[in-house]
Amino acid sequence: MPQDEAIIIRPSRESDVDAMLAIYRRHIRRGIEEGVEEGDAPQPDDLRERRKNLKSRRLPHLVAVKEGVVVGYAYVVLFRKRPAYRYTVKHSIYVHHEHLGQGVGRLLMRGLIDACAAAGFRQMIGYIDADNVASLTLHERFNFVRVGLLPGVAYRYGRWADSVMVQRSLGPGSTTPPPPPPLSTR
Repeated sequence: MPQDEAIIIRPSRESDVDAMLAIYRRHIRRGIEEGVEEGDAPQPDDLRERRKNLKSRRLPHLVAVKEGVVVGYAYVVLFRKRPAYRYTVKHSIYVHHEHLGQGVGRLLMRGLIDACAAAGFRQMIGYIDADNVASLTLHERFNFVRVGLLPGVAYRYGRWADSVMVQRSLGPGSTTPPPPPPLSTR
């Protein structure tokens, strides 16, 4: 049986918040997010509120569960707040350090892409640390294209680090206009 068959991707629940927070805090202390001050890490109530706001806007917020344990999570936010950008989202994926290389990120990415396309979004954007080869490779496998380099935008490990901006079309992308807004009922 392939490793990822036991991994279930589903919408996040309130009860998942503590596990998601533990995964994120590990990334801050030891991962790519190194350099973020511990006091800047979201608290459980912050993460609960963020999750609630995303879900109320119908923005995907997913978890990967293996044997009943949250082993990763992913979500999208609007790329920009202005109405012209309402069809574009920016995504984030976090995988528990003990489950890296087991297909969790791949399954979360597939779930996010499918959920965003179904919701009518047309473009998906990501920012990836230029040294994160595994994440860059994952994005390339899902047809993300490198569209920009942001040199020296993060300070971690005692040095400035670059970020790579990637983009992927969803559904018809920018080949057709979006559907007209629904008519209001009076």
